[in-house]
Amino acid sequence: MKRNIIIGGAWPYANSSLHLGHLVALLPGDLLARYHRKIGDNVIYISGTDCHGTPITIRAKKENKKPKEISDFYNEEFSKTFQKMNFSYDLYTQTEDEYHKEKVKEIFKKIYDNKYIVEKEEPQPYCPKCNKFLADRELVLICPNCGNETKGEECDCGYVPTMDDLINFAHCQECGTKVVEKNNKNLYITLSKLQSEIEIYYKNNKEKWRKNAQNETLKYLSQGLIDRAVTRDLEWGIDIPIIGYEKKRMYVWIDAVLGYITATMKYCEEHNLDWKKYWKGNEETIIYMVHGKDNIIFHSIILPALLISMQENMKLPDKMVSCEYLNINNEKISKSKGNGITILDLTEKYDIDSIRYYFLSNGPEKKDTNFGTEEFKNVHNSDLVNKYGNFINRTLNFKGLEEIKPGKIEKEIDEKISKTYNEVSKYLENLEFRKAIEEIIDLVEFGNKYYDDEKPWILFKEDINKFNNIIYNCATIIANLANLFEPIMPISSEKIKNYLNINESGWEKIVIKEKIQLKNITPLFERLK
Repeated sequence: MKRNIIIGGAWPYANSSLHLGHLVALLPGDLLARYHRKIGDNVIYISGTDCHGTPITIRAKKENKKPKEISDFYNEEFSKTFQKMNFSYDLYTQTEDEYHKEKVKEIFKKIYDNKYIVEKEEPQPYCPKCNKFLADRELVLICPNCGNETKGEECDCGYVPTMDDLINFAHCQECGTKVVEKNNKNLYITLSKLQSEIEIYYKNNKEKWRKNAQNETLKYLSQGLIDRAVTRDLEWGIDIPIIGYEKKRMYVWIDAVLGYITATMKYCEEHNLDWKKYWKGNEETIIYMVHGKDNIIFHSIILPALLISMQENMKLPDKMVSCEYLNINNEKISKSKGNGITILDLTEKYDIDSIRYYFLSNGPEKKDTNFGTEEFKNVHNSDLVNKYGNFINRTLNFKGLEEIKPGKIEKEIDEKISKTYNEVSKYLENLEFRKAIEEIIDLVEFGNKYYDDEKPWILFKEDINKFNNIIYNCATIIANLANLFEPIMPISSEKIKNYLNINESGWEKIVIKEKIQLKNITPLFERLK
């Protein structure tokens, strides 16, 4: 039975290039989208560029540009990066999109009318010289934990400054003036009122989440949810559709997470579909949220809170695909350290399928992992050249072999292929991508062992009929490997399918029924020195 599938990839922020940490967080979304399409589900895979907020305005001032120039530049770069990496988004949009802005304002007003957004007056850091209230990212102070200068949002040592820290010790980043405390009116979403409903949601869904999402969400629920501001003093962002708040803008996090809804709406309008079938309490729908560890709470608490607050029987996300951190040469990726390798940099040096394979088979699923180019090369040479590529090359490029003739599939091979499809499906839907790839590689190794045991190089001279059947069985394994690997490595899989004249795109066992002429077979992957 076909299911409706929403896959939401976290919206990258438009103030710097995408680094490998973004890749390991978002790549699982493309794997899931390609897999669910192959098994016949109705998939909408969405994301977009997060264009608003303080960091972009700060950068625009430094570069003497308008915030929109900054966000447009990075939106274009992000789109290019995802295309380069073969991400198969059905819609990649941006929060600066007019359709998104209008729909978000409608949702915001609905939540306000439902009395889940209320006005509060609270003390906030204020710069007397610049004559404005400041966000944490606009403040600098000496970290009370490590003694280094840090911005107000979070220190590299992991310490998050308290409001007392910011009001009593911080300075304005722009002019250097010490801030003062001043009351400010803002609109707040009443998370405290939603605590019990979020707890029920968590208990009903946590087993479908990664462990880090379970732990982080439980931590916040145990502390007790506190109301959170949804407006701020900015000129760049989405207007607030409430009288008296015309000079404020929507907080960037509410704007971005509601993008999953607005992007679905837009895609469905453009393709004559009903978006409500995906987001209106449909039990046949699965909603995946794909993101990094630092974005868990926005997807496991904030987004569900907003959806509940709409009071429209909105379906809440089912699965949290939240990765751990990727370190570079044993150091956490940090903008201040400048140690992040960009995705585009890596695509200039290495094969796209190889990059995808490495980060899906070695990604930080359950714990932080480290990236180094030597380890990347070792995995490439071992798995993709020595195992997979070698099996394909010595089968399809066998000297003297011009065609593959239909034969009889051996029972052990038939059962092994069927078992691999079942196991890979189970692991993918359980968010265990490493284990899924291990199963496919196990089939590669099975094929290599079968080839070695049957010694086709001897049979070619002594028993041509048996030789042809051995090659047929090897080609069948290869055809199914290409199909299994397609969500992971789409380019090389398409290449193999072209070699073998395979048109099937589903998730069923491929059986070669017609004679195949072999020509122009080239190695899939080059060895890296």
